[in-house]
Amino acid sequence: MSLIKQQDRTRSQESSAAIERMYITMRHLFNRGFYKPMGVSGETLREALLILRPEIYGTIAEEKVELNGLLYVIDRLPEGIEECRYINLTSDEGYKNSHFKPIVPPKRRRNCYRIDDEQMNIEITRGRSEIYDILTHLTFLFVESHKIMKRVVINEEGHTTRDWQKLEKAVLTEEPLSQAEREIALTHTANILGRTFHEVTSIYSKFSAPNNEKRFLKLVYWLGKRAIEEIVESDKRLVTFSPVLRERLGHHIHGEVWADSIKKELDAKDLLRRPIHIISANMHSVMNTLFAPVALEKEMAKKSNLEIYETLSNASSGKLRARVEKTAQQHGMLFIPDQSGTNIDVQIFDTAKLDLKQNNFCSKTSYPEGKEPVIIVMDYAFGEQAYETMEELLKPYEDKRETVHLDVKSVSIMGKAGILEGGKGDIMIPTAHLFEGTADNYPFENQLKKEDLEGHGISVYDGAMITVLGTSLQNRDILRFFYESTWNVIGLEMEGAHYQKAIQAAAKLRGSISDSVKVRYAYYASDNPLETGSTLASGGLGTTGVKPTYLITEQILEQIFKD
Repeated sequence: MSLIKQQDRTRSQESSAAIERMYITMRHLFNRGFYKPMGVSGETLREALLILRPEIYGTIAEEKVELNGLLYVIDRLPEGIEECRYINLTSDEGYKNSHFKPIVPPKRRRNCYRIDDEQMNIEITRGRSEIYDILTHLTFLFVESHKIMKRVVINEEGHTTRDWQKLEKAVLTEEPLSQAEREIALTHTANILGRTFHEVTSIYSKFSAPNNEKRFLKLVYWLGKRAIEEIVESDKRLVTFSPVLRERLGHHIHGEVWADSIKKELDAKDLLRRPIHIISANMHSVMNTLFAPVALEKEMAKKSNLEIYETLSNASSGKLRARVEKTAQQHGMLFIPDQSGTNIDVQIFDTAKLDLKQNNFCSKTSYPEGKEPVIIVMDYAFGEQAYETMEELLKPYEDKRETVHLDVKSVSIMGKAGILEGGKGDIMIPTAHLFEGTADNYPFENQLKKEDLEGHGISVYDGAMITVLGTSLQNRDILRFFYESTWNVIGLEMEGAHYQKAIQAAAKLRGSISDSVKVRYAYYASDNPLETGSTLASGGLGTTGVKPTYLITEQILEQIFKD
């Protein structure tokens, strides 16, 4: 008899296995070229997702329809996708030059095209992470659609309940609904979804769009309708991957074009041989930190820096932001809008044209001629795209005359992440990146220290960060394991390990940049997935993110100028 005692797997082990199974399955389906999400080919994906039960998808494993998860997903997919039977994932294949109007989801920068009544094309230009993101969201969407179907179909002939017929009537009516008509429709919808009248009325307005007030009702109707057609008429929904996408994926086509355009601009402006500092951040914090004191001198005199930054973050402050941007462009800022398909815009700051004395966090006031730093700020990458873009950016610049190695002095990464200790708006300082689902670990010397950011009324934590394969594929069990184990994980995000892989390869293996390059990482918390009701699906940061964003930005810039 075996001496090894049989032990049941923990929830974290089951979850980890489910994540691995999902990614293997998604790669297989991609290589195959097509699959039916609610057919046999999509079964493994559905089962793994139901075992995992990600926090962001709430009650996916229950009979009632998940509302907050549905809102989260639908904000990241193109409007009208629920009506489509055929979803085609493509590369950038020239649709922008056609009569098709691009549809851009509110919370994901990707071009989508409605080809006809039944087909939606989604452009993939950000690598495998984007495919995983979309397929996971689609699986959730279709699982929820079958919940709706099961609650409204009453026999094999496809006869439906009275609730469904009333919803259909409200959706197909072209006239706007009165309050009474809307509330009647929502009463029937609540029965269909297994939710209370209060729950559906509370979330109704969150789904509404300016030109589509009935969006919530239409969404429920079309999800249910397509699911009914799948069961009654065996007319399955189909996800396909274009041949060009399958051919191009993983070859850094978009990243190479993106990086070349930056280096050409540096060369044209005679900045290529200057000391270079790269920052991955948003498109406002570095610009505002450097130029708001100059552009808004009168306003700054009355308010603190933080108050000004909060004002600039308001949607109503368009004129003030325009003033800051104009001042920045007059003092050496170049803006390179993305033309490559990466959806990563870039700012270049020539500090030779910057009056450092006007920034009270800068310890330096001048540099020897030709040694003034050049700061490249790149917008956020998405998952694996971080490796593609950073690797291409750190490569030497080659033209017909010569090969120029960039004098990269530092790479700084600022972003938002899920925190496992603390709450929204707190700061995380990583000491290492663990790459989920692999044996790859990246310890590094972070130039930003915990003490650099303490003393400002914000909690600061340091420790390892886990780079996850997708933020929508996490649950409390697996996150609690990482948090409570000796890994000392303080948070999770999607790009850190990918950036490290590119930086370490360029510095220590390829010799593209100096092996003494300085690295800075800092994140502010967008949510705490270990806390109930505090996932990404629960809403944004609002102004909570302003203070940590600018504290980190000032510290990064201070260290750059100190160097």
